[in-house]
Amino acid sequence: MKTFIKRYALSSLVIIAFASQASGQSRGNSVSKSTSVTKTTAVKKTVSKRVPSTKVTYKTPMRKVVSVRSIPNRKVIKYSGQEYYYANNKYYTQSRGRYIAIAPKIGFRLNSIPPNYKRVAFNNYNYFNAQGVFYVQINNEFKVVEPEIGTIVYELPEDYEKIAIDGLAYYEYANIIYEKIQVDGSRAYQVVGIIDME
Repeated sequence: MKTFIKRYALSSLVIIAFASQASGQSRGNSVSKSTSVTKTTAVKKTVSKRVPSTKVTYKTPMRKVVSVRSIPNRKVIKYSGQEYYYANNKYYTQSRGRYIAIAPKIGFRLNSIPPNYKRVAFNNYNYFNAQGVFYVQINNEFKVVEPEIGTIVYELPEDYEKIAIDGLAYYEYANIIYEKIQVDGSRAYQVVGIIDME
């Protein structure tokens, strides 16, 4: 009987030892598997907040400039000693007797914004985004501002530009750099930087 108990105890210990070793190996394998998954996951490096214009390469070498001879019902906006014009939900500057559509300067203030704006909430900010321009409401006025890095929009304005920075593809409008992302299965664009004009 003692021999039977010794054999039973000894074989039980051997089985427990093998089971512990196998369990330890499978735990070790699962850790190495997750490590290898982490190593192979491609993460796109986003640009830093401020990017010098010298680091930005535009896909089209020249931007098509559209100008008009006159702007009916225009509103004059004076900013930093210059006159700009606002009409038909667009901003213009004057050059050689013609008006050229431009993106508005940061700091412009208006009594109203274009009617087709979208509300965009990010962190503690509530933006109004109209045709790629970000506004915040200050009392009874709307001020043109730079959005915070990380702000997400679901469409870009028609005249955005494709750019490359350090070989990576981005989108630009009004010196705001966007990266295409997926949010809940939908295409979106996240603000990843601002171009510093030099």
